[in-house]
Amino acid sequence: MIALGSDHAGFPLKEEIKKYLDNVNVKYKDYGCYSPERFDYAIAAQKACDAVVNGDCDRALLFCGTGIGISMAANKVKGIRAAACSDYFSAKYTRAHNDANCLCLGARVVGAGLAQELVDVFLHTEFEGGRHQTRIDQIAEIENGNKLY
Repeated sequence: MIALGSDHAGFPLKEEIKKYLDNVNVKYKDYGCYSPERFDYAIAAQKACDAVVNGDCDRALLFCGTGIGISMAANKVKGIRAAACSDYFSAKYTRAHNDANCLCLGARVVGAGLAQELVDVFLHTEFEGGRHQTRIDQIAEIENGNKLY
């Protein structure tokens, strides 16, 4: 199950991605917003990311105007590794090397076609583990308030 969330600027792209997910039989839960009326991205990010951290969803796809604001909010949720991506390479390697569990897309940055490609590679790329796990563990240490130095 994939958690979805957006602000008003990301709402149209989120709706396009919902159609794509329906076509490829990927289940999702939409945590808002539900219209193009003004809505703050931090609320949508927290709701969707809480679902990932709590185990209700495997990953999250979040949308705002640039993908940046919603990624900043998402990364404040303990246990979330969110990445704002606008190219295939970044979307692939944020999973393979960073074990990102949240992809953030900017509706004013990427179109629906590219967004579908980014979502597809994000959902189908596995974390490589190995030497990359050390870095994920270090991120968790920082998140827990521990110094690495």
